[in-house]
Amino acid sequence: MRPLRSSRLHDPHPYPGRLITVEGIDGSGKSTQARLLADALREGTLLIREPGGTEAAEQIRGLLADRSVDLDPLAELLLFCAARADLVARVIRPALEAGRDVVSDRFSDSTVAYQGAARGLGVGEAITITELATDGLWPDLTILLRVDPETGLGRAEGDDRIESEGLEFQRAVAEAYEEIAIVARDRVVVVDGTGSVEEVHRRVMDAVEAAGP
Repeated sequence: MRPLRSSRLHDPHPYPGRLITVEGIDGSGKSTQARLLADALREGTLLIREPGGTEAAEQIRGLLADRSVDLDPLAELLLFCAARADLVARVIRPALEAGRDVVSDRFSDSTVAYQGAARGLGVGEAITITELATDGLWPDLTILLRVDPETGLGRAEGDDRIESEGLEFQRAVAEAYEEIAIVARDRVVVVDGTGSVEEVHRRVMDAVEAAGP
């Protein structure tokens, strides 16, 4: 994979609310940890998932998960970004402007890791397209749950298109996430995703508290 070099991976946004994303390979436990984090933060924190969160985005999610559908990799990337564009415009940006914190189960880093790197479409191209979809919105803080691909694959249900891609694909995604954590180290905090749900949650909360308001 071509090394990640873009400073655009960590541009700040001007809104009073915080956007905190939880990332990781399939089976990393990110959905559980995103929910626990949102519950633990201040009142009014919004929990969302990607793709999803709006009527249009949920319909796109169904298409992307359908194992009977054979999608070209570029079409897959564009569908993810279409769902994200609708979610940002209708849900995320208005919440941030109103001063609400938003916790997102996946966001743009997933596109960079999965489609840009693991699918081989190019990380620069993936960044450009996802920035167009989000109008340049990047998270204030990203929690990257680190588990080895073998562990993640064993945890994953494997019932959608991407979860069923296999071990080598998950290894490529994990490698891409590690590069993202280096390039965007001012906002990405790597958290050990092994252990009990409660142990991982404590690590996540420590990382969020250390990042400050």
